[in-house]
Amino acid sequence: MSTRSFDFDSASGYRLSGRLEAPETTPVGWAIFAHCFTCGKDNIAATRITRALAQRGIGVLRFDFAGLGASGGQFADFAADVRDLITAADAMAAEGKAPALLIGHSMGGAAVLAAANELPTVKAVATIGAPGHLRHVLHQFGPEQIDKIEREQQADVRLAGRPFSVGLGFLEQLRQFDLPGCIAELGRPLLVLHAPLDETVGIENAQQIFGAAKHPKSFISLDDADHLLTRRSDADFAAGVIAAWAARYLPPIQADAPAEAVVSGADARTTGAGKFQLSVRVGPLTIIADEPESLGGMGSGPNPYDLLSAGLAACTSMTVKLVADHKGFPLEHVRTRVEHEKIEGATPADLFTRTISFEGHLDAEQEAKLLDIANRCPVHKTLSGGSRVETKYEP
Repeated sequence: MSTRSFDFDSASGYRLSGRLEAPETTPVGWAIFAHCFTCGKDNIAATRITRALAQRGIGVLRFDFAGLGASGGQFADFAADVRDLITAADAMAAEGKAPALLIGHSMGGAAVLAAANELPTVKAVATIGAPGHLRHVLHQFGPEQIDKIEREQQADVRLAGRPFSVGLGFLEQLRQFDLPGCIAELGRPLLVLHAPLDETVGIENAQQIFGAAKHPKSFISLDDADHLLTRRSDADFAAGVIAAWAARYLPPIQADAPAEAVVSGADARTTGAGKFQLSVRVGPLTIIADEPESLGGMGSGPNPYDLLSAGLAACTSMTVKLVADHKGFPLEHVRTRVEHEKIEGATPADLFTRTISFEGHLDAEQEAKLLDIANRCPVHKTLSGGSRVETKYEP
């Protein structure tokens, strides 16, 4: 997975700040993710879902709507947000990445529903916690705030704990925009994801969207997720469902990124996502390595010591099963769990604790023999005997 800036100009001339998350090889499709009201492209849900989709092969653009994050323009203009989605799709198409999928979270869900019919390349739409009517967003304003905006035409108000300048025109858009009409005329497969206990945008909104839409349409419950999908598991679940659902609708893309040559050993390089994330190629396979969130990473993959522990666990199980088969022992399965820790003051400081389990009708002598074999697996010998590391520089 790779990530890079993707900035572009709106139809009104202000600059919009975006970020493109892409798979390492030719994607199965391209998408645009529209963030929630007052949020931004770098909020937790937008970041986690787009990166999770990229890991599943779907390239995604997320960008700050006008007046938010690093984008120019005026905040609180729904019509402008819809136009900017269309402009974003045009900018992607100019790079050969025309979006086939639109994904919108909360108010961004309303925006993608409104924009889809203006985008012929879009084949499917997914919403997450989206309102069924724009007037629902009026609940974000207190009566005093609405009175102030109506009285002064333009007023500074606080939304989600931050100050924003909101004009009367935006309130009129919320009151008058025919979102149910856009949904009825969508003419594309629709996936509605919503949490039944969503306290920000109630579940009745999902019912309104689903009721207005024509088939094919699908609904997936996000169970006890909160509106902003702040738990990683909820964002990953949403991304997995969207990727699986969209797969049948995404048009095939002709390969434009030839497969990388198979490397010997392991090849790790930074992806640009987070502080530590790496794309690690091992032969023809690619995996993601990272550090946990507690250490400043994203927790998107095993850390280096996890990989080292995995090597010992894998070598142990392989060696034991190979010997058992050779000797005709009734071993059906072997499981090896390895945990690593550093012990201060000990020599050596690194301790790998290996726990081995056997399945099969082994007698005590056979079990003892296989445990002894485990201590002689090649990776065990490498770790316990020490190794040399030579470093070369390749310009």
